[in-house]
Parts: sequence; structure tokens; C-alpha cells
Amino acid sequence: MNDIKHRILSLVKDDLSEIEVALEQNLKPHFDLVSQIAGHILFSGGKRLRPLLMVLSAKLCGYDGNYEKTFSTIFEYLHAATLLHDDLVDEATLRRGKPVAHSLWGNAIAVLVGDFLLARSLSIAAETKRPDVIKVVAEITENMSQGEIHQLMKKGCIDLTETEYMEIIERKTAVLFQGTCRVGALISGVSKEKEDALAGYGFNIGIAFQMVDDLLDYSQNTPELGKKVGADLKEGKLTLPVIYSLQSADATDRIQMEKIIKNKDFSVEDFETLIAIMKKYGGQTYTEKVAQKYVKNAKNALEIFKNSTTKEILLTIADYTLARKV
Repeated sequence: MNDIKHRILSLVKDDLSEIEVALEQNLKPHFDLVSQIAGHILFSGGKRLRPLLMVLSAKLCGYDGNYEKTFSTIFEYLHAATLLHDDLVDEATLRRGKPVAHSLWGNAIAVLVGDFLLARSLSIAAETKRPDVIKVVAEITENMSQGEIHQLMKKGCIDLTETEYMEIIERKTAVLFQGTCRVGALISGVSKEKEDALAGYGFNIGIAFQMVDDLLDYSQNTPELGKKVGADLKEGKLTLPVIYSLQSADATDRIQMEKIIKNKDFSVEDFETLIAIMKKYGGQTYTEKVAQKYVKNAKNALEIFKNSTTKEILLTIADYTLARKV
């Protein structure tokens, strides 16, 4: 995995550097406190995958302007806003290995800075002077909010189905990846066929990304993961590895799994028992296979484009999505 990551980073280092500058230059808050709190989440080690995908999508489509880095900040500001809000809703304590913003500055200011970042993303979208771009960003915001609401409604539900799980992650994660790639195509003025192909790539990458993220909660330790191991379960979130295992387990193992899941103060030993039962029924393996299918779909979506260095980077990012450990 490190080889894949290093290969990507070596090819996109200039783009990432310019994205980083754009994120600082385009924030433009009126108060230092807003800058401080936004910076806590924005500059705490994020991968910049979403803005990078927009830049690469524009590059693949032959974009010849000078504003792709500025426009790419839309998606990192939007992503950061949702993280601020999600951490508060989930009562999380760690994000990327650091204390969450609301634990340092309070709930009210964390919510308001999240609102500021949402508004900032829409303001930059308006600078494209393209109603179709503004519509994409607005629809992403709507979908992500509804995805969070859906997840909140199903918090702690032991009978969450795979179909419902897919609906949640499509709205929570996949639409943002899809939108980054679609906007890269839109600002380049390519055909609807190419726009939809890139949107399809982004959507499938987003699904796979979230599935791998959900897997990591059952395989990594806290320093690697950047949040407490088992956090999803303690927050009442049932993800695909658990859902599949629950559906496959015999009566005895299912009862034991449910007992652990329903106890929000489960011990490390309980969590290890749960992981062992999940492995017994192939919950992790099943999730990996489903994620692999979506990565394959993402790669296939790019077949319409001619071979190029940019296309190769996007294909490699698809592989990284599956292989990543953080």
C-alpha cells in the first residue's frame, strides 16, 4: 500500500501543494477564531483526496483555465463542515488523532464554523458563474444532510439492512466524490457522456472508500486510525461487516454479537470477541469483495478516456482506495 501511496504522491505533489495554498487563501473569515477552528479540522492531516479528484478530473478533460485549484476548495470546505457537525452529532472525542473541535471550543461555535464552511463552499461555487456547478454543490449538501439524518434515525438499530446501509453511504460519502469529479468535467466543458463517466468514477470510488473506512474500524489501533477503535459501534453505527455477520450468524453467535453491540461500554475483550465472530462468518471478507466490485466499476467508467498520465493516476487512486490503511 505504501508503494501505491508514494507513487500517487510523487505524481501529484505540485497539485497538492497548490491546493494547500488555495485552501488557506480562500478561507477569508472575518474573525481569527473562525480561522483557528476551521484550521483545526482543515489542516490536521487530511488526504485532500476530494479536491485532488476535482483537479485531476478537470485535467483529464483538458481544462485550460487557471481556477481549478480555487474551485477544488469547495469540496474540502464542504467535507470539513460535515466533519465538524458529524463529530458533534456522534459525540466523538477524536478526529485524525486530535481532540475534536467542539471539545476544545464548545458545541455552539463548532456548529457555526461548520455553517461558515458550508456557506464558503457555496460562495466559491458561485464564482464559477455556472448554475450547473452551483446546483451540484447544493445537491451534495442536501444529500449529505439527509444521509446523516437517515443514519441518526437508524442509530443503534440492530436490524439495519444492507440496502439501508448502502442508501446511507451513497448520500453521506459517495455523492461528494461523485460531485467533485462531475464539477471537474463541467468547468472543462466536455460532453455529457464524459461528464457522466467521471461522475460514475467518483461515485464508485466514494462507495469503496466508505466501505474500507468501515472495515478499518475493525482492524486498526487508535494511533493508526485517528479515532478510538470501535467508535462506529459505540456511536450506534452498524456498518456492512457487522450487518453481514449478524445476518449470517447462527442463533448463539447472533445473541452474543447483539449483547456486545447493545452495550455501549463494551470492553476491549468484548470487541475482540465480536471481531472474531465477524471473521468466522466472513463479514470483513464480504465487505472487501463488495468494495472491490465498486473499484472495478470506477476503473471501467474511465474507459471512455484516452490513456494518459492523468488517467493512470486516477486508476491508481482507485487501487489506493482499496488498499489504504488509514
